[in-house]
Amino acid sequence: MKDIILKAENISKQYRLGQVGTGTLTHDLNRWWHEIRGKENPYLKIGDTNDRSTKGESDYVWALQDINFEVERGEVLGIIGKNGAGKSTLLKILSKVTAPTTGSIKCRGRIASLLEVGTGFNGEMTGRENIFLNGAILGMTKKEITSKIDEIIEFSGCERYIDTPVKRYSSGMTVRLAFAVAAFLEPEILVIDEVLAVGDAEFQKKAIGKMQDISRSGGRTVLFVSHNMAAVETLCTRVMSLREGRIIDSGNPSKVISKYLQESSFSQSKIEFQNEEFSLGNDNIKIIYAAIENASNENKDDIVDVTSEINFRLKIINKTSNENLLVGYDLLTIKGDVVFGSGKKFVCKSNQITNLVCKIPSDFLNDDLYQIYVYCLSDEMRELYSNKDLLTFEVKDVRRETGYLGKINGIVRPKLEWTIE
Repeated sequence: MKDIILKAENISKQYRLGQVGTGTLTHDLNRWWHEIRGKENPYLKIGDTNDRSTKGESDYVWALQDINFEVERGEVLGIIGKNGAGKSTLLKILSKVTAPTTGSIKCRGRIASLLEVGTGFNGEMTGRENIFLNGAILGMTKKEITSKIDEIIEFSGCERYIDTPVKRYSSGMTVRLAFAVAAFLEPEILVIDEVLAVGDAEFQKKAIGKMQDISRSGGRTVLFVSHNMAAVETLCTRVMSLREGRIIDSGNPSKVISKYLQESSFSQSKIEFQNEEFSLGNDNIKIIYAAIENASNENKDDIVDVTSEINFRLKIINKTSNENLLVGYDLLTIKGDVVFGSGKKFVCKSNQITNLVCKIPSDFLNDDLYQIYVYCLSDEMRELYSNKDLLTFEVKDVRRETGYLGKINGIVRPKLEWTIE
């Protein structure tokens, strides 16, 4: 039997644009008249999808539509999606900060939320006083909070400032203390929005480790929203992907994240400009051509296969008086992992086109989506220009499409020699 600790049934959330509340007395009376007659709210039948990039035709938008899911005790559920997909709205409903327009939430146990920096903190009170205040809000007794307070202060790293008003804390310190309170006071469900991104790398590592501990050893449930896909993949046991207020995918973290990133990425394996005026770059470097080209003799088409030799071609114009440049790039997976970096010093004549080619060997890259992060440095190693997503391209495994069923793990898949001795 599943031990379900949280269940969302037919959750939808509608907002009215432009004003706070329903907007007019007429709308309120119309809702009331339908309600006393036992009829459905008339404004539930109207409203646009929550697409922030389009104007729309209605004053109402659906931030969430027909959300249904269950969370088991001890599960770490990651929620991903673009800005405006409905992630924060869903967490606010789960945390009872706001009510759904339709549907219901059923949960068993206390919910602790970290939705925004400083949520639930009183800026005039000290860090120590806020620990007791937050603990009381979560339903803890003073005795329970006192037994945990030393651990909370130590984990937060704010011991020196613990008796200073929170209004004097930096955003990072506030998040440290808020997370420590939520984690150490042991709620049954911990809800965390993107707030951990405010902390430094050391704190993020500690926080992820703590969330893993409370879910695995403590049997507590974590709902985690983040744009850091590496953190989501490391921490979560299941991932749910939202788009325009709807659940579009749910399941294995690696598969859901890979599909989300591929659908979100704008694949551009070639850029070309006819003249310098409209090219990429700045006052130091102009890029008039960049491309990933299949250089294999066997595959002349546009598909880059794992067995293909690849040419990364770059045509630049050096606009500086220094002709000695270091040109290089990092090859990244779509999740942001660095596969390798490569660079070399060249003599690039001022105001002339320099055509550079870097060969990536065949039987080296695995089937995946990759990005090129290019940079140009001066002879003194001063950055002249960089572009973090110059090109995006896909490497395919044609053999899998033609009957080869195996999937080789790893970022790279070199063709290594095997022999029997």
